[in-house]
Amino acid sequence: MDTTGTTSQSYVKPNKNCNLSSWVAGCEPGWGCSVGSTVDLKKELPEIPSRIDNCQPCCEGFFCPQGLTCMIPCPLGSYCPIGKLNTTTSTCEPYSYQIPAGDPNHACGSADVWSGVVNNSDIFCDPGSYCPTTTRKVACDRGYYCRRGSTRQNSCSMLSSCKANTESPNMHAYAALLIVALSTLLIFIYNCTDQILATREKLKADSRERAAKHVKEIAQARQRWRSAKDSITKKKGLQEQLRSFSRRKSMKQDTTNPAAAASPLPPSDNSSEKKESNLTKMMNSADSDLNSSEGFHLNIGDKNLKNKQPKGKNLHTQSQILRYAYGKIEKEKEQEQSNNLTFSGVISMATNVDEEIKARPAIEVSFKDLTLTLRGKKKHLLRCVTGKLMPCRVSAVMGPSGAGKTTFLSALAGKVRGCTMTGSILINGKHESIHCYQKIIGFVPQDDIVHGNLTVEENLRFSARCRLSADMAKADKVLIIERVIETLGLQAIRDSLVGTVERRGISGGQKKRVNVGLEMVMEPSLLILDEPTTGLDSASSSLLLKALRREAHEGVNICMVLHQPSYTLFRMFDDIIFLAKGGLTAYHGPVKKVEEYFASIGIPVPDRVNPPDHFIDVLEGIVKPSSGVTYQQLPIKWMLHNGYNVPPDMLHVMSENHDPESSSKGEAEGGGEEQSEHHWDSVEIEKDHVDSNFLIVKDLSNRRTPGVFRQYRYYLGRVGKQQLREGKSQAVDYLLLLVAGAILGMLTTANDETFGSLGYTFTVIAVSLLCKIAALRSFSLDKLQYWRESASGISSLAHFMSKDTIDLFNTVIKPVVYLSMFYFFSNPRSSFASNYVILLCLVYSATGMAYILAIYLAPSAAQLCSVLFPVVMTLIASQKRDTTLMKILAKLCYPNYALEAFVVANAERYTGVWLITRCSSLKTNDYNVNEWIMCLVILILYGILFRILAFGCLLITQRK
Repeated sequence: MDTTGTTSQSYVKPNKNCNLSSWVAGCEPGWGCSVGSTVDLKKELPEIPSRIDNCQPCCEGFFCPQGLTCMIPCPLGSYCPIGKLNTTTSTCEPYSYQIPAGDPNHACGSADVWSGVVNNSDIFCDPGSYCPTTTRKVACDRGYYCRRGSTRQNSCSMLSSCKANTESPNMHAYAALLIVALSTLLIFIYNCTDQILATREKLKADSRERAAKHVKEIAQARQRWRSAKDSITKKKGLQEQLRSFSRRKSMKQDTTNPAAAASPLPPSDNSSEKKESNLTKMMNSADSDLNSSEGFHLNIGDKNLKNKQPKGKNLHTQSQILRYAYGKIEKEKEQEQSNNLTFSGVISMATNVDEEIKARPAIEVSFKDLTLTLRGKKKHLLRCVTGKLMPCRVSAVMGPSGAGKTTFLSALAGKVRGCTMTGSILINGKHESIHCYQKIIGFVPQDDIVHGNLTVEENLRFSARCRLSADMAKADKVLIIERVIETLGLQAIRDSLVGTVERRGISGGQKKRVNVGLEMVMEPSLLILDEPTTGLDSASSSLLLKALRREAHEGVNICMVLHQPSYTLFRMFDDIIFLAKGGLTAYHGPVKKVEEYFASIGIPVPDRVNPPDHFIDVLEGIVKPSSGVTYQQLPIKWMLHNGYNVPPDMLHVMSENHDPESSSKGEAEGGGEEQSEHHWDSVEIEKDHVDSNFLIVKDLSNRRTPGVFRQYRYYLGRVGKQQLREGKSQAVDYLLLLVAGAILGMLTTANDETFGSLGYTFTVIAVSLLCKIAALRSFSLDKLQYWRESASGISSLAHFMSKDTIDLFNTVIKPVVYLSMFYFFSNPRSSFASNYVILLCLVYSATGMAYILAIYLAPSAAQLCSVLFPVVMTLIASQKRDTTLMKILAKLCYPNYALEAFVVANAERYTGVWLITRCSSLKTNDYNVNEWIMCLVILILYGILFRILAFGCLLITQRK
């Protein structure tokens, strides 16, 4: 008996009964003998008993190996009839053994060998037939199929066909129908996913237009009512004057005519006093209906009317919220347009402020001798910058290229890394970190970092939801969003996609305004903007600056970097900061006094020249003043003008024999010193980045933003919309899986000898590769957006969990898509459910590794690793484990457990006659038939571990 299934031996080792000195007839293949009557086989025997009596051919249903004189029952799934002698070949058919030569009395017996199907398949029930017993073979009926070694026939599925005596069903009809169905579904996904969101957005737009129209009608009626009331009031005053005049005249007549005075006159029929007009009725009804939220409420200062007005917390439906928001905006417009009010009207309007509207917390930023030095190069980026940024004022930072304008704003916002900072920054006069007020500080980066696959309104709404106070009513949040859209002039494009590189959206200037709006909707107290007007025309720049000035009127401290403003735009600022080369201050003060100051030091503005352009040219060294002042001397003059201390190494700049180019050469040559410290400085810079990511400070902003789970809900909605808009990419992913499943299923049909291990090896590689490349998009496409959101205080955990949750849909669907082709083309013995569960765990683990690659590596490197890792790891897992190193490497590769689970799930269906084949195959690959569940658990644990590592990478990797 061949117990290994890997050798060609068909006999056992020499034993007591069959050896060189004893070779009875029962030692021949297909024959057996019995023991003596004195031996009790029911008891345990210490040694092999003597079995040489009554030797006969092996009985039907048993097999007798060569060199072993006993009969062994054939296993289920085998067919062991009595062999028939072929006189031509002297073999006993259907077996392959021969009778002993020269022994005519030796007849054929039953089977002689039970081994693996690779070496000998004589006793296996033939394919196309089934063997209910080891002595009976039945042909498979039509509509059924019978595999090799079957004990019963299996019915074909509804969409497959099976002829008589067939081994496997014909799945061509099923495959064709499935391909048509899935292709139709993919076409629908490819073309119609955008329409779902577009229809929803259209319904919202219609509701919004109805609310806006309703509010405008009320505003027009209010205006007509006010005009009518004024005219009636004037008319009544005129009537009173006429009545008093006629009364005085009649009194004079009465004194001259006593008879007329003695006779009383009948009362006059005054229709104006008895019957009210329609306009008067409308006014009285509006005044009396205090519960109506659509009334006019013209009586400014009437506390009863003001208390009866609807509050944001009492509004629930979308139409009520929109009417509330648009009504507030219309009233604000009227108040802004009322420039010809009397003093009493202004006072009454000022007192008609809702009690629940609170002023924003004031943030005053003062800095003294602020100096930034680049580590490793000893180069000053900023030096001796002193000044103050005040609330309710708009400040601009200007200067030539390389003067450190962006660095200055980054230093104020606490975003500078890799530099040594000296001096002091005070917040509201206290030594506190700017990060303590992170929730009420807005920072607009120079690049337009906006989600391109979201609309303008969706970008603004998400920022407002996550960064405004959690206690604020929904209606008030909608009011803030609508106010920002109205202020920035984004009404016409609010439902338009921002756009990406592949998909065109709004214009660059509009995107710049959306970039600013993301910070305005969170109602900051300090707003820092890095070149917000770059790329904008004069009209858009003016509109943006007007919106910022309105924010300043509400108590916001605004500071921005500016390039080449027009004179009109320049005069709209309150304060200006001019930085010279080297990060030195040339001027810091009111805009109104900047020309006066520069004129006092010999730099007047020529006629018909824009003052800011002229000052920039002077600081750049392009224009040399006639007074002989150089651009290197301007910071020194400003220090002397304000009484600041001048660094000793800068005193030589004021000398008359100073060469203007000598300082710049010295500064350029100073960066090459101490190269040996470069590596240590790089380590320090990386440490700064890690420390900034895990910085924990006390929150002094007095704003409680939504928690992690609430932000997680907001993220789910946003990521879901993004996935729907990327439906075409999803359709392509599914199509690739379909094609891969069909090709691999046809090329690697299930093999009974290896239990389909080759096809499963290709499956693990293909599925891991395709799913990893698709999962890279989850985190590699919006890195910049995440860095901006995390820097503003939005939860990184909510961001990661929402991405992973939405990707679970693909994790569940993609195994079905692949198996719909692979399973029915390869036709393995394992069930569809077991294959699906294994692929589900495999995809979950593979996507977790893809998250790490997408977060930690650049997109190109991540794609390369996503292709390389599945191939290498799967090949390692499928190699022979001859050495300890190979065993360790195989155990560390997650594809090893997927391959083992696939093979074990298939091997469990091979019983009876297949046991030797199964044991041989599992032993060769070091698999255990009882470890199927453990393999699934390990794959899930790998997926969880990969996600934990990916989240750690998300926290420590930030934009440098």
